[in-house]
Amino acid sequence: MAENIGAATPATPEGFRPKPPRAQSAPVCGEGCRVPAATPATCAGEPHVSQPVAYDGVLLLGFGGPEGQDDVIPFLRNVTAGRGIPDERLEEVAHHYRHFGGVSPINDHNRELKAALDAELAARGLDLPVHWGNRNWMPYVADALQDAVAAGRRRLLAIATSAYSSYSSCRQYREDLADAVEATGLGGQVEIDKVRQFFDHPGFITPFVDGLRTAVAELAQRGITDVAADVEVLFSTHSIPDSDADRSGPPERGFGAGGAYVAQHLAVAEQIMAQLGIGSTWQLVFQSRSGPPQVPWLEPDINDALEDLPARGRKAVLIVPLGFVSDHMEVLWDLDTEALETAERLGLVALRTATPGTHPAYVSGLVDLIEERLRGTPVDERPHLTDLGPWYDVCRPGCCENKRLGFQPALAGIAP
Repeated sequence: MAENIGAATPATPEGFRPKPPRAQSAPVCGEGCRVPAATPATCAGEPHVSQPVAYDGVLLLGFGGPEGQDDVIPFLRNVTAGRGIPDERLEEVAHHYRHFGGVSPINDHNRELKAALDAELAARGLDLPVHWGNRNWMPYVADALQDAVAAGRRRLLAIATSAYSSYSSCRQYREDLADAVEATGLGGQVEIDKVRQFFDHPGFITPFVDGLRTAVAELAQRGITDVAADVEVLFSTHSIPDSDADRSGPPERGFGAGGAYVAQHLAVAEQIMAQLGIGSTWQLVFQSRSGPPQVPWLEPDINDALEDLPARGRKAVLIVPLGFVSDHMEVLWDLDTEALETAERLGLVALRTATPGTHPAYVSGLVDLIEERLRGTPVDERPHLTDLGPWYDVCRPGCCENKRLGFQPALAGIAP
């Protein structure tokens, strides 16, 4: 019944504002500067910054999500802006949100994360207020930037709520920053850097290790004790077009098929399994595919992977939402609803492990990344748990291109 709510032309929610338009150009760099709107320590474009920077505020960048039934279609219009998708088509994909009352949990999770970061920063004696803004829903990144400037904060360090390298999980957030600077008219008045992608930082990996360890203990309570023989671990992340995956990361790294996006996920999964030492087989799977069926996206889909497990003698599956920092809609629907229903139909015991959320190690790790830039921590002293890191403070030229859109203005990296 709930899935049909709003099938008619949706109302515009009170107070709704469309997201800012795409930037037409990047803010002008000073002489010798290769990174738009960067701090002096960053503008030369070196991969890692070992000079301390006195930031005076933090921008927390989120994806955004609807907070009521009337928000769903306007939100999806924001997500698909520029693709010419009619509302009737959007309504076909809106049922995930309508099933949950039109509310995505992602905004509340980011409010909780902001509060946790504020508390951790205060506990460390750091006067760095966190300003939160979204790509696709209010408050937008431009709102957060205006709030920071109104409070007298003009040298800002951004954190995107995404750990990996790809167009949608890194470069698009850098484009959001360029959009915000142009929309607010603050070019030349603010300096904005961004912390490195944190896929292999201990603060990000520890919550997944803890979650898997808890799930293994729960399986034992259900009588499944031979984990190596009976259990498969599925590390799940958002599928993206093959072309986007192949272009993720700096071209000079030569990651090949799947690019940095797949390589980073595989490296993190290997690290988690090594820390646990449970001997189970595991695989990287994908979820939440969208777009035209003729366009290749990363596979296997998690539901297809589940279908193969009974024939291989597996009795249970542990689903790890490796690509997600909190329990937003792709976790609630694609994993907790669709994937668990598939597992139940196949007679598999299935548990979905926790996302980082506001796990103390995750919050502490994000503040460690802030302090890393405040202090100018040398690259050889930066914590990382895979051979791929520590990742770059300044994104490299040509990193994470979107084949369809090409390179748009972006901050915190060298053009294009």
